[in-house]
Amino acid sequence: MSRTVLAFAAAFAVSLAALPALAQDGRMTVATFLETANGIPRNPTAMLRADTRRLMGEIRTATRTVRSEQDAARAAGRAPRTCMPERVSMSADGLLARFNAIPAGRRNITVTQAVREWMAEEHPCPA
Repeated sequence: MSRTVLAFAAAFAVSLAALPALAQDGRMTVATFLETANGIPRNPTAMLRADTRRLMGEIRTATRTVRSEQDAARAAGRAPRTCMPERVSMSADGLLARFNAIPAGRRNITVTQAVREWMAEEHPCPA
């Protein structure tokens, strides 16, 4: 893996936690996310692009939504669909690989739904 890709992935991962939340509507589809991500150069200047910040905000919002659903289910005495740890780490490459693995016919789901399914698979609650 090239240094440029590693630098981008590291900056992206750090920025997921470090930047303040951007206002997002949580309705971006996986197809739109991937289309936008494919247009972003994989180099350190990517962090300066509004598109990068928008995608990072979308992931942050989706993760917060899934965590809120998890917490609300527990508060209501229901078993949550996910048992996410306090901090979930994901690299830019891992995220893109995960989204690219979604069949083209299903990429009309929202980023939030994709993250919900991912977290339910990666962090299921014990039975």
